[in-house]
Amino acid sequence: MAQVGTVTVVAWPGELDRAIGLAGLAEREAEWPGLGRRRPPPIRLLVVPDARRFAAVTAGRVPAWGAGIALPGSRTIVLRGDAGDLPRTLRHEVAHLVLHQAIRSRVPLWFDEGWATWAAGGTAGFDALSLNLGVARGAVGELRTLDGALRGTAGDAGLAYPLAASAVQELARRHPEGSLRPLLEQLAAGEDFAVAVRRTTGLTLAQFELAWRKAVRLRYGLLTWSLAAGLWLLLSTLVLVAAWARRHADRPRREALNVGWPLPPPDESESPPAEPGPPPGPAPGTDSAPETGEGPELDPTPRQV
Repeated sequence: MAQVGTVTVVAWPGELDRAIGLAGLAEREAEWPGLGRRRPPPIRLLVVPDARRFAAVTAGRVPAWGAGIALPGSRTIVLRGDAGDLPRTLRHEVAHLVLHQAIRSRVPLWFDEGWATWAAGGTAGFDALSLNLGVARGAVGELRTLDGALRGTAGDAGLAYPLAASAVQELARRHPEGSLRPLLEQLAAGEDFAVAVRRTTGLTLAQFELAWRKAVRLRYGLLTWSLAAGLWLLLSTLVLVAAWARRHADRPRREALNVGWPLPPPDESESPPAEPGPPPGPAPGTDSAPETGEGPELDPTPRQV
C-alpha cells in the first residue's frame, strides 16, 4: 500500500510501481466536459494483475472484457493490470467519480458512460471508426437499448460506448451555448434528468432521441461515404501510376526491338497497278436509248389508302 497525494494505492506484488505511477495521473487537476477544471476527490486505487483476480475483487459485476470499474459510493477504482491502455481506462473511471461528486440527480447509464467516454477522449480515433462502421450497417438503435449493450458482449459494447458519448455531445450541441454546463448545473441542483434535458434543449427525451439518431446518421454517414470516395480515388490513382510506370519501364525494351529492323524496299519487279479506264459506253453506230421492256408501267401518283 502507498499514498500518492489524495490517492491511496493498493496493488498486488509486481504491480505497485505501476500503480503508483497511475495514482500520480489520477490526482491531477484536469478539464472535464461541462464542469471546467477541477481536481478529483480522494480515491482508493486498486490494481490487480489479471482477469481472474479482477473478477474476484469485483464480485463478477463487470463483464469479462472489462478493464476497470469505478465505485462512486466508496470512491474506489479497480483496474486490471493486463488490460489495454491503463492511463485511458483510469481517466474513464476517474471521470465517473468526478461526475457523481458534481451532481445529485440519478442519470441513465448511457449518460454516465457516455460522459466518461467523452472525458477520456472518446469518439476519436478507433471510436470514430466504430461509429462510422456502425452507422454504415444501420446499428444506431434507441437510447434505452444502449444500457443493455454497454453491459453486453465486447462487440456490442465497442459500439455502444462511442454512441453513448455522441448522445452526450449532442445534448451539449442542443443548448445555445454549445456546452453541457447548463445541464450539469440542473443535475447538480437535483433536478430530474428528463426535466433538465427539456429545460436545456427544449426537447423531451423522445424528441431528443430522434434528433440525436438523425444527427449521428448525418455526421458519420457522410464521413463514411467520403472515406469510401477517397478510397476509390486513391485506388484509381494507384492504377494510373502503375500503368505509367510499366509503360516507362518498357520503353527501352521497345526501342531496342526497333533497332536493326528497317522496312523492306518496294519490289521493282512488280508492275504498278493499272489505272481504271473510262466506264463502258454504247458501241459505235448504235442507238444510245435504252431498250423498252414489257414490264409494268410505274405510276408516279401516290397510292391512296
